[in-house]
This record gives sequence, C-alpha cells and structure tokens, in this order.
Amino acid sequence: MHSSERTYDVVIIGAGVTGTALLYILSKYSDVRRIAVVEKENDVAQVSSRATNNSQTLHCGDIETNYTAEKARSVKQAADMIVRYMTRLAPDRGIYKKAPKMVLAVGDAEVGELEARFGPISGLFPKLRQVGAAELKELEPAVMEGRKRDERVAAHYTEEAYVMNFEKLASSFVDEARLLKQEGIDLMFGTTVASIVRDADGWRVETSAGTLTAGAVVVAAGAYSLLIAHRMGFGRDYTLLPVAGDFYTAPNRLNGKVYTVQQKSLPFAAVHGDPDITDPSQMRFGPIAKAMPLLEPRRWKTLPHFFEVLRPDGDTFASVVEVNRDPVIQRFILRNLSYYLPFIGRNLFVKEARKIIPAIDAKDLTYGKGLGGIRPQVVNKKRRLLTMGEAKIIENGIIFNITPSPGASVCLKNAEEDAASLMSFFNGRYRLDEEALRRDLRS
Repeated sequence: MHSSERTYDVVIIGAGVTGTALLYILSKYSDVRRIAVVEKENDVAQVSSRATNNSQTLHCGDIETNYTAEKARSVKQAADMIVRYMTRLAPDRGIYKKAPKMVLAVGDAEVGELEARFGPISGLFPKLRQVGAAELKELEPAVMEGRKRDERVAAHYTEEAYVMNFEKLASSFVDEARLLKQEGIDLMFGTTVASIVRDADGWRVETSAGTLTAGAVVVAAGAYSLLIAHRMGFGRDYTLLPVAGDFYTAPNRLNGKVYTVQQKSLPFAAVHGDPDITDPSQMRFGPIAKAMPLLEPRRWKTLPHFFEVLRPDGDTFASVVEVNRDPVIQRFILRNLSYYLPFIGRNLFVKEARKIIPAIDAKDLTYGKGLGGIRPQVVNKKRRLLTMGEAKIIENGIIFNITPSPGASVCLKNAEEDAASLMSFFNGRYRLDEEALRRDLRS
C-alpha cells in the first residue's frame, strides 16, 4: 500500500440525508470498523437535503393520492422509522415541527376519488379522517374563505404530521455516528471524487484529498450517482431528465400542509401550500416544475455533466419523445412553463394557489428565489419510460443510489437495505444487528 493511501471498510460518497443515514445505521447496528464519507460541499446536506431545496414533508403515504394501498404501506413503514429516530433516539434536535396536514379535493370528480381511496388506506392510518366543508372552515379557515358556496370540497386530514428540516436530520445522523464510532469515521468535506476503480482487494477511490481503498463503496450523490456509474460502465441503459421544482411564497395563512389531489400519470407532487419551517411567517406554494439541463439547482457549472449523463443517442431521443407523448405530461409542461413568464407568471400561477386559498391575490405571491431543488427523473432508455419509483444500481461491492422514492422520507429504510447488501458483499466478515435495528426503529 502506498503511504498516502487510507484504507476503509466502506466509503460513502455523498453526505446528504441518504448517505448520512447509512453512516448512522452502520455505526450503530454493525461492527464495520472504518467508514469514510466523501462530500464535495463544505458541510452535510447542502444540495437536495438542504432545508430550502425540498418540500419539507415527511411523506407517509396517507395524503399521496397516487399511491396504491401497498405503496402507502411501504412508505409508511419507512417514514415511521424516521419518526421513531427523531422522537426517541435523537429528540430535541430541531429536526421537525408537528403540524396538521391534509389532501384537499375540489369538485365532484376529486371528492369521489378521495372518498373511494379512504377505505383501502384507513386501516393503515387510524388517525386520518374524512372532513367536509363545515369542518374545513374550522381547521383551515383560509381554505374556505371566499370559496364558491356550490363548490364541493372534502379532505383527508390528520394532526399527526411533521414539517421536516432534512438538513438537520442529516446533521444529527453524523453527530450520532461520531458519538458511536469516535475513532472509526473520517468525514472528508470539500473533497471531490475523480475515479473509482476495482482492484484485487476491493475499490480504489481517487479523490482530491488522496487515494482511499475500501472493501465496498456506496454512492449516494443524487444525480451524480448515475454519472459516476456511467463512467464506471454501469447503468448505461438509464439516463436522467432533471426537473426543477420551484416555489412561490406569500405571507402565511395556513395552519398546516395542504396538498391537492395528484394526477396518476405524473411523477411530480401536485401543488401544495405549507408554512416554511425556516420562516413560519411565510408559506410556500409549489412545486412549479420545469426540465432543466442541470444536475443541481441553480448551478450552471453542472451543465456539462448533465450532457455527459444524458448520453444523447437514438435511444435517448426516442425515450424523451415517448415520455412526452402523454397529453397529460404535455399539458403539465406547458402550464408550468407559463408560470415562469416575466410579469404574467404569477398571475397565471395564482389560479393554482386559489384551489387551496380562494381569496389569495396575485400580488400576494413572490417568486421564491433560491427555493426548490432538482429531482432527477430516471428514464429507462431500453424500455423508453420513466422509472416512477426508486432507482438503484447494485453491483458486486458497490451501490449507486440515484433517486430513492419518495426521497428523504425513506432514508433510514434505504440505509437498512444498503447495509444488508454491504453485509452480503463482505460474506460474513461483518454483521448487521437486525434485531436491535428492528427494536429501535420498527417497534
């Protein structure tokens, strides 16, 4: 071994909420001895997990109307792990605020859809209840103020909801891991990865801070995970269509999160309104979505990397055409592009906001500069379709997490699964204490 090399059992690339959750799980529930976390930013959770760059929602499957009952069950299990962690194992960290949330249906068709959904999911969510116009007036006055009297409305409502600061969640994972493994963790901030190469003993990770060798590697770098995989010859049947999700802001008039009914064929959340956890005097409306040739929000230096991961060829072109043939997606794209138009964009968007708060005026809305993130939509080029759920590539000794679904809400479940895969890579050399993990996070 060269004197400048450092050796680890596991190297994690990316210190967002996905990578730091894995660091925590390995530190607390495995006997893995040496772990390195490599992060190009100067602190944890500065891209997708940053407090201003996501919806600040712990998705549980209760108000996500595009989820089947089975999908809702799986997502709830994952979200419950986070609830148990932040309320029992790491309380008082400012990670969350409890607040009510609802999904609001407007009009006969949406109300009928919502009522039909309640039965199949009510057993999963005993505190979720159906409410009508009269109760909505008490729970969220602004939702009913100024609404047409003959407009039919209903909602699924729960007080058991969490407004999340995923940036603080990621920081807590790091803090807890350091307490557990004081001598076994190296955090390498401001460090970029040049290459990852297989060698006889595992992997060589060339970084701006030197060479790291490891028995296994987990890449949890968002859109960059697929770029790294492509450079190593993996996952070339996949490409990315990054979609920016931005927000308008207004003075807050809501008590909690108000989502609207989602269209089934769209992989994006419907417009919702909610108080901002970083500034409760303000509420955010969004997301408004547009395709952007960037891998990270508002960072044009990532433009060349977008084209590299796009890998434009006949399959890419055919896939993009096929994905955008759906008239629902076409209308969605055109409508959302209109919300970015100068001078008239907010006047067009206010129609969306009025579905939630009928009395809101366009002059109340301000485009949220610096708010919102980029969600990489993974496209299978061979099948020519969007991969609507999780996108993960697992090879012998290396894992690429591209876009866990639904995002940060499944970080601990995703980490548990990745930890199990790592144990299989090590062929019994290390052990995951599944019993303790289940006791702490699943019971």
